[in-house]
Amino acid sequence: MSDSRRRKPPLVAERRYPSGSSKAAAKRKTTKSKPKKTTRRKRTARKPGLRGWIGAVLGWIARLVWWVTWRVSALAAAILGIFVGVQYLSLPDVTALLDGRARGSVTMLDRDGAVFAWRGEQFGGVVTADTVSPHLKNAIIATEDRRFYRHFGVSPRGIASAVRINLSEGRGPLSGHGGSTITQQTAKLLCLGEPYDPNSGLTEAQYEADCRRGSLSRKAKEAIYALAMELKYSKDEILTIYMNRAFLGAGARGFEAASQRYFGKSAAEVNPSEAAMLAGLLVAPTRFAPTNDLQRSQNRAATILRLMNEQGYLSDSERAYATANPAELSEAAAARAGGYFADWVMSSGPEYFTRNTTEDVIIRTTLDQRLQKAAEDAMLEIFENKVREGSKAQAAIVVMSADGAVRAMVGGRKTQVAGAFNRATQALRQTGSSFKPFVYGAALDLGYSPLDTVEDAPFCMNIPGSGEWCPRNYTNQFFGRVTLTQALKDSLNIPAVKISESVGREAVRTVAEGFGIESDLALGPALALGASESTLIEMTGAYAGILNGGSAVEPYGMLELRLLGDDAPLMGTDGGIGERVLQEDAARQLIWMMEKVVSEGSGRRAALPDRQAAGKTGTTQAARDAWFIGFTADYVAGVWMGYDDNTPLSGVTGGGLPAEIWRETMLRVHDGLPVRPLPVLVPRGAPQDRGGQPQTVEGILDRMLRDIFGGNGGGQAPRPSGGDR
Repeated sequence: MSDSRRRKPPLVAERRYPSGSSKAAAKRKTTKSKPKKTTRRKRTARKPGLRGWIGAVLGWIARLVWWVTWRVSALAAAILGIFVGVQYLSLPDVTALLDGRARGSVTMLDRDGAVFAWRGEQFGGVVTADTVSPHLKNAIIATEDRRFYRHFGVSPRGIASAVRINLSEGRGPLSGHGGSTITQQTAKLLCLGEPYDPNSGLTEAQYEADCRRGSLSRKAKEAIYALAMELKYSKDEILTIYMNRAFLGAGARGFEAASQRYFGKSAAEVNPSEAAMLAGLLVAPTRFAPTNDLQRSQNRAATILRLMNEQGYLSDSERAYATANPAELSEAAAARAGGYFADWVMSSGPEYFTRNTTEDVIIRTTLDQRLQKAAEDAMLEIFENKVREGSKAQAAIVVMSADGAVRAMVGGRKTQVAGAFNRATQALRQTGSSFKPFVYGAALDLGYSPLDTVEDAPFCMNIPGSGEWCPRNYTNQFFGRVTLTQALKDSLNIPAVKISESVGREAVRTVAEGFGIESDLALGPALALGASESTLIEMTGAYAGILNGGSAVEPYGMLELRLLGDDAPLMGTDGGIGERVLQEDAARQLIWMMEKVVSEGSGRRAALPDRQAAGKTGTTQAARDAWFIGFTADYVAGVWMGYDDNTPLSGVTGGGLPAEIWRETMLRVHDGLPVRPLPVLVPRGAPQDRGGQPQTVEGILDRMLRDIFGGNGGGQAPRPSGGDR
């Protein structure tokens, strides 16, 4: 039976709460389930203001600019890539770009085989970034492009810096400093792949100037070409092209040619001071060429040495030593590329192997550098000590052997020149009494004796169409009956005219032309007095013909010509001894007579202290030209002096300053040479041989003159040229 008072079990609902009454729990539940109502302020939408509109517009513009920019940039990059790619495909192998000259070069060797001159565009051979002196490589990079190994062919930083400098100096942004990298400079040297066309109507200089134009379009093409080069070639290959194609002054193309040209050594052997001088030429080859101004070139090199030091290529001590010991020119370079002699060889040689050669040519010449210096020093000696200061008088000297081989040549007072007017070969001047040996040579060849006599007395001729002509002696004195030797020794005019008329002008003209006087010879009786014109080299060559026994010579300067790399010559000697003009006995007697000119006559100031010399003075009308030409047993030398504009010389005759220049030249030329006698033939009846008596030609001459000219007539002709002391 159940207990009614038993406690009732709790409600199931109450079991949901861990403690407290069910009502309290329900209340808490009710309270929690009914969140407290909150009142929120309703926001109302506001219209955007001006700032909002501006921001929105700017944002839209920025997004548009970005959208356009990256698409345009991508398109430009694609187009640039196409251009660079096309250019890349057109680039040849690097070896094809190392020597791009349109013309060749001429290297001249003296008689001993030593280089003394260069002409044309000299290319010394290929050098590479690995074979040149490290100092030279470092000097180039330090000077031209210090970031060469770090950029991709174009340097935006360099361009910006160059533009800033140009604007600050008042120039256009592309004028002046270019900011070009070595790669861009190489692109210019290659003319962006456009080779020189000789048929284009442009000279090579104009072509190169066009390649270096600084227009915006040209700069763009240059940049494309540079980028293509960076893809095609390594940095060292680009540097190699640059080193071989850069023009470095004095006709040198490439650093090997320049090193040989200025220092006489390979580019692999240059020291820091020489490397700096070579690198300094890149900015202005002609201005800084050491052959033009050595001091200026050395100052430029000092700047390069400082840059090399700042960039770590040279230590402080190395820089100090190189600065204190600047580069010096080789002897050949100091001689300014051969001067007048080299110019003469170039002008007289075959054009296709000299002036317009497309090959590299080697010419071995007759030049003796010791004799060349002797002639130059002799001229300097006389002009410094015996010519008034400020005088513009000029002089020329030629020294040659008896076979016509020219050993030395000075074409003017300024000896260290190239391409200048050469008074030894180009100046046609009246010869004056230096022509008289041809008159007496013609007489001797016809059987006259040096001891035959002629009357030196007042004398006139009637010249058809001109009237009476009366030659006079230089001193206006007359010496009566004189021998031919005395007439030549004292340079008497009247006897020379009489002998010329006696043997016939045509005979005199034949002798002169046979000995190489190619100019038009005078037709009248003044022929005997040197009224004709000639060049110094022609006259000296004619006297060489007398010395060698009477055979003509053609003066020459080339011994052989060959192409670089060939052993066999293409050409040999271009001159030498030719046909006989005088009989040998006649020539040797003429030498005997001409020796008296120096030992006893008008040429005494040319006498040498230790050996025989023979020669002849010459002074033209109003002393516009003064000559002395003579020889020893070893050499022939000719000297001319005068003004380029034909101004008369003041107090100068052929027996004066020209004879002294000749003497000073020959003293130096014969220094150390053994003494040899002249090849003279003493005539019978001379003091050494009393067995004969001189014959007179006066009667024959007088009869001939009367027959030809019909006696003396009226009228006085102007005083002729010729005669001197």
